[in-house]
Amino acid sequence: MPSNKSVSDAPIAQFTNCRLLRGRRLQREDLWVREGKILNPEKLFFDEKGSADVQLDCKGCILAPGFIDVQINGGFGVDFSLATDDFRSGIDLVAQKILSHGVTSFCPTLVTSPPSVYHQILPQISVRNGGAHGAGILGAHLEGPFISKEKKGAHPEHCIRTFEENGFQDLLATYGSLDCIRIVTLAPEIKRSSEVIQELTKRGICVSLGHSVANLSQAEEAVQHGATFITHLFNAMLPFHHRDPGIVGLLTSDKIPAGRRVFYGMISDGIHTNPAALRIAHRAHPKGMVLVTDAIAGMGLAPGRHTLGQQVVEIDGLNTYIAGTKTLSGSVATMDTCVRHFLEATGCSVETALEAASLHPAQLLGIEDRKGTLNYDSDAGTVMGMVGRRVSACWSKVGSAINAGCICCFTGGSREPHSAQDLLWIFALVIFFRWVLVMLHELFGEAPTSQMSMEQSKDGSTLQSCPVSGVGRNSSAWRQP
Repeated sequence: MPSNKSVSDAPIAQFTNCRLLRGRRLQREDLWVREGKILNPEKLFFDEKGSADVQLDCKGCILAPGFIDVQINGGFGVDFSLATDDFRSGIDLVAQKILSHGVTSFCPTLVTSPPSVYHQILPQISVRNGGAHGAGILGAHLEGPFISKEKKGAHPEHCIRTFEENGFQDLLATYGSLDCIRIVTLAPEIKRSSEVIQELTKRGICVSLGHSVANLSQAEEAVQHGATFITHLFNAMLPFHHRDPGIVGLLTSDKIPAGRRVFYGMISDGIHTNPAALRIAHRAHPKGMVLVTDAIAGMGLAPGRHTLGQQVVEIDGLNTYIAGTKTLSGSVATMDTCVRHFLEATGCSVETALEAASLHPAQLLGIEDRKGTLNYDSDAGTVMGMVGRRVSACWSKVGSAINAGCICCFTGGSREPHSAQDLLWIFALVIFFRWVLVMLHELFGEAPTSQMSMEQSKDGSTLQSCPVSGVGRNSSAWRQP
């Protein structure tokens, strides 16, 4: 027999009046949370006889998994590739600030640097959960130094390395430790890269292909050895060619091992990738799209000069260049901006855009059992709210601390299409009131026009307003949040 006593004395939070992104679609359901975990309400009600300790009215907004940024070089004046005395406080600042843009987990990214920089910085990065203090850290993303000089982009050429005779040992000597590393970006055409890819993947480290002049065959070989990601697709790689599409060709390659999916990062800031290219990539391989910011220290700051590792960069609006050149050097766009631009550029559904910044990066890192979804038992410290197309709130560790961290009260966005259930209710109301009119006419000889106004609307509908029920095309009941 089920016990009347709850499994835990921790408070239970119930999010009401919301649409949940669950199962690749938006569903009108409540979200139940306790001790940072999403609850199955059936088990709560019937097994535990539990109920909510606090209710949070979401006012019709979307609740979705928090964004996961797997490529972010810094922000708000903090450069993750600079070994400073206050590095830890800097990473804490970024973790706190990006919450306001929907990011609840991230991979601090280091660009190509001297070995001494890796040895100083990497021991200061540790995997940790998110909370009211800021977004969680999933591990470091090391973008370089084993990349192509021809496609170095904003990476300092004098720091770029190749693999020596003992390839993997050379990588270990360069980084100093692999303890906190989650992703390594390298160029697969470099000699001995296959051995390195195999050794990294054995240790659970994701290998990404980027800053490379690899042809399609070399890229396919790298995937067969374990690579699963492409760093900022289209940028810092050979352009697509119909006889050899290069790394881009992995999106439709028929040589990907069975059961494996190749993911690709996309900087959807309106600068790095043309909307037409965004649409091509998305339509070719929609389930592999992973939105990234590739943000630098200047994100959130005024235009001017900032740093990116060993380089000085200039910010002009959303454009970031190596000082004195026209070479792009990262981005200053926030993740919510990237999601919104992707949505507008591709015309995809809201669900698809949100999953490209949450579910897909979680799948890339193999953590979709606890992040990137709102499934039962998933982390509830990764919940954010959206109104229209804008992030409106972010909840960190709800249920244990019941802490609602306000993000930025954005409003606006497109209307949500009416669901089939909504339309059925509206149709039923129309039929009901038409029946009422007929009955009134039979009883009194005419319908009381003071109670009902029927006139033809522009779209052919006969129901214009309905003061009795409050349902009409100009009524607030038709308006979506």
